[in-house]
Amino acid sequence: MTTHTGTGRTAIAPPRDRKWVVAAGAALAIVVAGSFSTLAGLLVGPLHTELGWSRSAIGLGTLVNMVVYGATAPFAAALMDRIGMRRVAVGALALVGAGALLTTAARAPWQFVVAWGVLVGLGTGATATTFAATVTERWFVARRGLVAGLLTAASVVGQFVFLPLLSWVIDGYGWRTAAYGLAGAAAVAVPLVGAAVRDPATPRAAGARTVPLPTGLLRSGPFWLLAGTFAVCGASTNGVMWTHFAPAAHDHGMPTTVAASLLSLVGIFNVAGTVASGWATDRLDPRRLLAAYYGLRGLTLLALPLLLGAVVDAPLFAFTVVFGLLDVATIPPTLALCRAHFGERAPVVFGWVSAAHQVGAGAVAFAGGAVRDAFGSYDLVWVGVAGLCAVAALLALTVTAGREGVRGPG
Repeated sequence: MTTHTGTGRTAIAPPRDRKWVVAAGAALAIVVAGSFSTLAGLLVGPLHTELGWSRSAIGLGTLVNMVVYGATAPFAAALMDRIGMRRVAVGALALVGAGALLTTAARAPWQFVVAWGVLVGLGTGATATTFAATVTERWFVARRGLVAGLLTAASVVGQFVFLPLLSWVIDGYGWRTAAYGLAGAAAVAVPLVGAAVRDPATPRAAGARTVPLPTGLLRSGPFWLLAGTFAVCGASTNGVMWTHFAPAAHDHGMPTTVAASLLSLVGIFNVAGTVASGWATDRLDPRRLLAAYYGLRGLTLLALPLLLGAVVDAPLFAFTVVFGLLDVATIPPTLALCRAHFGERAPVVFGWVSAAHQVGAGAVAFAGGAVRDAFGSYDLVWVGVAGLCAVAALLALTVTAGREGVRGPG
């Protein structure tokens, strides 16, 4: 079977069985690397108690991790073009495994910054959405949306489904055992991913992707508005929830294992929220959707200090459901606005917008720890991030329609 590329070249479609093997290998890499992404929130309490580090010092490691993660993603795709997907994926797993092992040996906060912040940040960033997009683009012609959705779901599985298990391990056997377990999972995954992931032998429709910022991007008002709103998205999800929800709930008497289970439920509702948001983005103005998402997210975070307690009651469970539906719902409308303003450059632009997401996440991860150290409570953190969400809702409404419009075919 042959297909015609956009450059006039004829390419042989990849074997049916091989492409699904590659997708499975990619999913394994994404799941394993993703499991490192939310462990930091479970480490705050143990590192503070055992090693005597301040929460702000621990938060600095998380800040570096998230910034490195975000900065790596735009460059990872270009590296895959140069040396291949398999080498990048295997190298990423080796980095996260090494980072986890070195974290167990850390005796000073700066060592945690290097091990968890830099090494794990590089590895998880290289297996982020750009990896999923590259696998989908190179190996699939039909069902690209399905494959992209499945690989995105793999990331959710890695980030949230294993949280209760990791929390249970930390509670019963210590945080180092959990880190050893993740390092072991990465070691087991390396040969499996190396055997499964391949680059197709067929020519690609386009040349290697370029990483530098598109011409004039830094002078683009819509880019800075989208980057600003997405920075708030990172601040109000990865920055505050995945880093500080578990220790904040523990401050109110809730066992960390229960808090981790609630975060897992958030991850489950992420899938439904993203699918529904994608459907709505095709039919409604994405600017208004973003404004609604950020506004509702701000209200939920504002209410959270009143809901936290030693047990999970109906209001707190309702918060979990609503926040889960809103958590990654911002991605489809943000992508749509990138497409409306930047056309074929949208994937590269979105990569840099995503980097802003991680900067916002890292900043609040650090600031949250500093606030907890200074005031003995996370209440001001929830209120402050809720205020940022209100600002993001207003900024979303100021984004112009763009040269391609902002509504899908409906």
